[in-house]
Amino acid sequence: MTGPVPVPTERSCPGCAARLRSPGVQEESADFGALPLPTAPALPRRAAGLLLGCATAAMGALYLLVVGLPLAPLLLWPRTRHRALAALVAGARRLTALDRRRRSVFFGDRFPDRPVPGHRILRHLAVRVWAGLVTGVVAGLLAFGAVLAGLLVASLVRGTLGWRELLAQGLLGGVLLFLNVQGLVALESFDARLARESFGPSESELLRRRIDELATSRAAVLRAVDTERRRIERDLHDGVQQRLVALAMLLGRARRGRTPEQADRLLEQAHRESRELLTELREVAWRVYPTALDSQGLREALAGVSERCAIPVRMDYALTGPLPAPLETAAYFVVSEAVTNAAKHAAATRIDVSVRAYGAVLVVRVEDDGAGGADPAGSGLTGLRSRVGALDGRLHVHSPSGGPTTITAELPCA
Repeated sequence: MTGPVPVPTERSCPGCAARLRSPGVQEESADFGALPLPTAPALPRRAAGLLLGCATAAMGALYLLVVGLPLAPLLLWPRTRHRALAALVAGARRLTALDRRRRSVFFGDRFPDRPVPGHRILRHLAVRVWAGLVTGVVAGLLAFGAVLAGLLVASLVRGTLGWRELLAQGLLGGVLLFLNVQGLVALESFDARLARESFGPSESELLRRRIDELATSRAAVLRAVDTERRRIERDLHDGVQQRLVALAMLLGRARRGRTPEQADRLLEQAHRESRELLTELREVAWRVYPTALDSQGLREALAGVSERCAIPVRMDYALTGPLPAPLETAAYFVVSEAVTNAAKHAAATRIDVSVRAYGAVLVVRVEDDGAGGADPAGSGLTGLRSRVGALDGRLHVHSPSGGPTTITAELPCA
């Protein structure tokens, strides 16, 4: 993994009402901000692809007439049905491969590289023949209307056409043009839906995948919760509890002090120990859940992370509106865990934090100039990945040996 996926348009994310989920999006980039998401092809390119679909539909119709009709009697006889169907599907598969290539080149579609069942191939070919022929008829009517419009303009220039006739012809031509354009738009949408149904996963497969994702996410969340509980217990046992024991011993020695000077000295040590204990207890509470998230928002909570870090942290916070509470919590813990790891284990001297909204995706990026070599399978990063995955997000870790380390979380705004 070499980096996150940037999104071309940047804006604030107040509420972030839509999720960004594109099945054909690339997931890797050598540099954040260098590779935009694939955008929709230009109108001339899509128009050329739609017209080319008329040619592939004509080829499909010719194939069904020349090959399908002679094989029809053999399909009715049980003994020859299997071979005849295999022969028919073999030719249809080649034609649908051309149509699939057309969708990829002219429309930018990406489909899983896997075999498509024969019945779906034949269904796609038959429906494409019908849709392509209708598209050809509509495109022909549009071209014919353009010729009539040219003749109308020529008549107007020669002065052989009155204004009343021009108005009537213009209104009629405008209505027909609107119907033609709407028909082509609907046929393009139908073509895209047909390609998804034929070459993409079926509805049952999508549902099964989603169920598997939710089951995996739930198990990961449970593991992350257990890991977090063990970490809190370890912090309390190894840190706070030990300091409490030391404080109790100091107070006990002060009570048994033989001289007032010795008692005062021990009480001063106990007072200093109690202040350090409060500081550590506050740190543990911040790692469990920062109250600043609820009272002051994500910006102030991240500012607290920067203040508590011994390494200089440069913060780039570009959000102008509030975020949903689960999103703020996930973003906070991504930054907090990444900054803590960089300060403790990476020998870093500088940390850069970026929190920005790209379209409907909140991108949280933490980069340090440390030694690198972070283990994505470690407990801390695994817990972060589970937390991000529970929100249908993605966590990218790029940490080559020698650094730098870049941790990027992409959180869809819901």
